[in-house]
Amino acid sequence: MSAVVVPALALTRSEVRALMTPAEYLDSVAAGFRALHEGRAHAPPPLAVELANGVFHGKAAALTLDRSYAALKFNGNFPANGAGGGLPTIQGAILLCDGENGSLLAVMDSIEVTLRRTAAASALAARFLARADSASLLVCGCGAQAPAQLQALRGVLPLKHGWCWDRDPERARAFGRSSALQPIYDLRAAALDSDVIVTCTTSAVPFLGRDDVRPGTFVAAVGADSPHKSEIEPGLMAGALVVTDSTAQCAAMGDLQHAIAAGTMAVEDVHAELGELVAGARPGRTDGRQITIFDSTGVAVQDVASAVRIYKRALSAGARTRLALAV
Repeated sequence: MSAVVVPALALTRSEVRALMTPAEYLDSVAAGFRALHEGRAHAPPPLAVELANGVFHGKAAALTLDRSYAALKFNGNFPANGAGGGLPTIQGAILLCDGENGSLLAVMDSIEVTLRRTAAASALAARFLARADSASLLVCGCGAQAPAQLQALRGVLPLKHGWCWDRDPERARAFGRSSALQPIYDLRAAALDSDVIVTCTTSAVPFLGRDDVRPGTFVAAVGADSPHKSEIEPGLMAGALVVTDSTAQCAAMGDLQHAIAAGTMAVEDVHAELGELVAGARPGRTDGRQITIFDSTGVAVQDVASAVRIYKRALSAGARTRLALAV
């Protein structure tokens, strides 16, 4: 007797976008990091496939929530796409599977998930590392990640005004028009006036240093998600309270990697991983004058936890598009 194959859901970016709010991504990401800390998740090191014009990242994890799940995200990151032909810089797919029997549950576009879960991690870190009265924000890098970061942070902090900066002034002006942030050209002046700074660029050279950041600032360092990228100078890392999404991963491909290589930090100098803060195992900010940095390289549990919630929401909404690959 042949086994019954249940077709998997197939979800487009527009369908994924309609199923989740930023607050729901925040809850999902928090659940993922808590599970990672509590030993209910396993995420092996990410895979990188380098090509001439970009890189493919493969990130996978197993996660136990109401049951066991596993997912693989395979993303292409091609920085020249926007200028060359209008394609997204980051694009790919997530395969979500049942961790108990191996069946494929869903195939979904990864663009929206990557944007939102990355921003949700910054907002989650801000809950523990930003001052509760943070009112001013600087966004460095005005690509696709910028509006997601802004929306997520506005959901957890009383932000009232801010600035945006990009090495492409027109891109900064365009984001300023859509976000009500003020485009600026003097990065240091804006950074020194900011309570929160988000760096979400593709920079290979650090541009934010110790003299650019005032006491009490929270920095969400998002852009360095591969070994050749760097946004935060090692001296600034060394003088801050540093929290990572995954210390081992950040030591291999985040801004922590560059601080270690420069000799200004060791792995032991990292204050905590985000999962430890979520679980209450370690404190966040303890001093209003601390400079705090969240080194964010993107951990697969964020994708799995988000994909599980999207899958459940899609089932409840009556999603119809199905794939039966095992027939």
